[in-house]
Amino acid sequence: MKKSSLIIALVMSIAAIDMSNAQTTQKTHQQNPYTLVYEGAITENVKGKVNIHPVSYKIKDITIVANVYTPANFESSKKYPTLVIAHPNGGVKEQVAGLCAQRLAEQGYITITADAAYQGGSGGEPRNVDKPANRIEDIHAMADFISQYKGVDTARLGLLGICGGGGYSLKAAQSDKRFKAIATLSMFNSGVVRRNGFMNSQFSTIQERLKQASDARAQEAAGGKIMYVGDTQLTDKQIAALPFDLYREGFEYYGKTHAHPNSTFRYTMSSLMDLMTFDASSNMDLINHPLLMIAGSKADTFYMTDDAFNKATNAKNKELFLINGATHIQTYWKPEYVLQAVNKLVNFYQINL
Repeated sequence: MKKSSLIIALVMSIAAIDMSNAQTTQKTHQQNPYTLVYEGAITENVKGKVNIHPVSYKIKDITIVANVYTPANFESSKKYPTLVIAHPNGGVKEQVAGLCAQRLAEQGYITITADAAYQGGSGGEPRNVDKPANRIEDIHAMADFISQYKGVDTARLGLLGICGGGGYSLKAAQSDKRFKAIATLSMFNSGVVRRNGFMNSQFSTIQERLKQASDARAQEAAGGKIMYVGDTQLTDKQIAALPFDLYREGFEYYGKTHAHPNSTFRYTMSSLMDLMTFDASSNMDLINHPLLMIAGSKADTFYMTDDAFNKATNAKNKELFLINGATHIQTYWKPEYVLQAVNKLVNFYQINL
């Protein structure tokens, strides 16, 4: 595969999981009864400690699977601040979203994180449709469900979005005023990247890719084969040669160290019709609640956080927090960076919820 075509394939999909490498981590999710793959994950519910509760609900006719985490010594008769957490593109609730959900529950919050519709363990056909409207509705629906959960204080409902989930959280928070404080971690503007390419590297192929997406939709409508983006398989040597930290480290995280069988960056090509006309940073002036945006100081995705943050002209007490030395993917798992992010989030939510 030529280097140029390799980069194009990766920019369109962020990264595609190398399943042969993923086999090295199969035991991780198999050994955990909740298939959690992050360090320090809950293995059993113990009285007096943080507990995890697998739940399900519907978005129209689609079954959504989620995990609710309750704080230590949880009493349903009391009221707790609560956080909705949206996972990265291609990610699932058992990875970094679950890690953040558990760590924040350890600080006294009820938290919920769900697999996106059409993705992960949730329902929806065809599989791996990846449309912004769906991801935004996922966030609204998490708020719907958790607002009815015993112990939730709906007056203290916050939102956290990670990577692509961060971009969709910004968009959801523009209209959903139930969220009283909004935070992002390593925000990724999916629409801008799908359209322009990562770091604006694909301007010259926008019309070509829109034509491919249109043709794929026509084929689907005619009952033909579903076309997918993100099926690239790479060797370790090819991964090492990739030009961006996001992709190199993304292969390691999603394909090796934190692989999960429900996690994939494969998505329908027809989804690009919606993705390429989307911009998470548009209408940022509609956010009028407190806003915290966290990113690694070495993240090659930082330009997206910076752009959205500067456009949030009406956000109250807005703050940009950089984790010194961290890349995008390292904020997902590296203990010292996770600790900094969680401490900052706790401080933010304590003040603003």
